[in-house]
Order: sequence, then C-alpha cells, then structure tokens
Amino acid sequence: MRIVDVADGVAELQMTVRPDMLNGFEICHGGFITTLADSAFAFACNTGNTLTVAAGLTVDFLAPAHGGDTLTARAERVSQSSRTGVYDIAVRNQRGERIALVRGRSHALKGRTVLPEETP
Repeated sequence: MRIVDVADGVAELQMTVRPDMLNGFEICHGGFITTLADSAFAFACNTGNTLTVAAGLTVDFLAPAHGGDTLTARAERVSQSSRTGVYDIAVRNQRGERIALVRGRSHALKGRTVLPEETP
C-alpha cells in the first residue's frame, strides 16, 4: 500500500493485488479491499490535525479485483460537523472500473495528530 495524495479532507492510496490476497475463487478478498479503503479514509479524516477515528464503515462490493490489479482508493469528505464527519471512498482498478463504494463515519477525539515540538 502506498500514499498517492493527501490534502484537506481527501486522500488517495494504492495497492497491487498480490497472489496471497486472493480468496478461493481467485479474486481479491474483500478484507484487503476494505483495508485499502479504510486506510484512505483514516488519512482523509485526520488532515485537520484533530485526532479522529472511524465510527462506522459500510462497504458495497461492485466488481471483483484480480491478481495483479492496481487498486486506488480515493476518500473525500462529504460532511463535517464539530465532532463527526462523513466520507465517501471509491475503490477503482487500473482501468478506472469501480470495485467498491465505501462510506465512512468519523468521530473526533480530544488531541492532535501532529504534536507540537517539545522545547528543552
């Protein structure tokens, strides 16, 4: 998995489907696709320097991913209130075909993702 882009409320990650990610039907196991989407979601919802965690995630698998496919998950903020956010994450293959649509709900905690530097 690698980070492609991170900006305010947006993140894009990629991974290549390896043979050990395939299930008994020789397609990518949904858990790996979900992990990619969840990771993009995590980066997107933590761009505001507020410690934020997932409160929920729903996944709709639309098409299979195969060995050797390069999957890209792009997470985008849809809505943000004081402590909760909603993010849509699209997972596509290298041909731009939708593999999964994911919606994540975030919850902000107390604290910062980037701590200030300590002074001696």
